[in-house]
Formats: sequence, structure tokens, C-alpha cells
Amino acid sequence: MLVQLSEIMNVTEGVRNMSVPIELDSFEINGEAYAVQQKSNVDLKISNLGNKKVLIEARASVVLTVPCDRCLSDVSIPFDINVREEIDFNLTEEQRTEDLDETNYITGYDLDVDKLIYDEVLIGFPMKVLCKDDCKGICKKCGANLNQGECGCDRTELDPRMAVIRDIFNNFKEV
Repeated sequence: MLVQLSEIMNVTEGVRNMSVPIELDSFEINGEAYAVQQKSNVDLKISNLGNKKVLIEARASVVLTVPCDRCLSDVSIPFDINVREEIDFNLTEEQRTEDLDETNYITGYDLDVDKLIYDEVLIGFPMKVLCKDDCKGICKKCGANLNQGECGCDRTELDPRMAVIRDIFNNFKEV
């Protein structure tokens, strides 16, 4: 959803509070799409600071469904979003980027709320998602979820990629 910032900038010391719905139904990263399980409205407070400067404050919460990296079970990942960003419209978009102000959610005088939420989720997205700390993963032979019990497969055989390391240890034992 786009919010017009020019309306607030025309009112001296103007403040506008609003509740804006999040229109994201899925979150896409690295070619994968994750469903948005829950989402709140974005509570926005936009303040005119004068001299073409605006303060944007946003609060929201989003819950994504992400598969566990070991067993592929669905995991609910909550994101509490709190943004406080001062935008100086005296600077061009190029100057803001040079100052490492990554405000790609501002186009002209429009605030793209969904892009703002997407950027904040992207920053907080975990590197590794586990259903629990001691997740056992899946069997490499039959694909059974080992958290639900043993499958009966013989998983004691060494990965062929590790055979070289085993040979190195065996050579040290002989000496």
C-alpha cells in the first residue's frame, strides 16, 4: 500500500497516525516463497519535522511459515517490526543511497508500506531455521523424519566423501 507523504509535508509540524494493512501474502527470498501465517496492521506515525524532513515510525508483527533446515517440518518464525527512520527530501535518491540510507521503500513522495515490511523481515530473517535445537533431521536413505522415531535403516556407513579423512587417521595409527 502506498502512503502519500506530500500531504503531511504540506502541514507545518503535522503528524499523521494511521493503521495500514499489510498486503504481503508470501515472503520471497533466494527463489523460495514462504507463506505469511499471521500479520498485523502497520501502525504508522508520520511526522513533519520541517525543512522537507519527515520522521516515519512503524510497528507491526508478521509470522512466517518456514521449513526446518534439517527435517523440513514447518516452523513459525515471528518478526516484531519497529522502524524509526528520518527521511530528508532535500537529498536526491542517489545521495541517500551514497549515505547508506537504504530507503528503497520511498519513491518520490510515496511510502510503500509493503516494501518497508519486506525489508525489515529480510534483515531479521534467520540464517538457519530449526524446529528445535536438537533436531535429528531426516534419514538419508529413506527420508523418514528422525524426530518422530527411528526408521530402522543402517546409517552407520561412512559418507564416501569422508573416506580420505578416515584413511589419514588409519595411517597415523600404523606409525
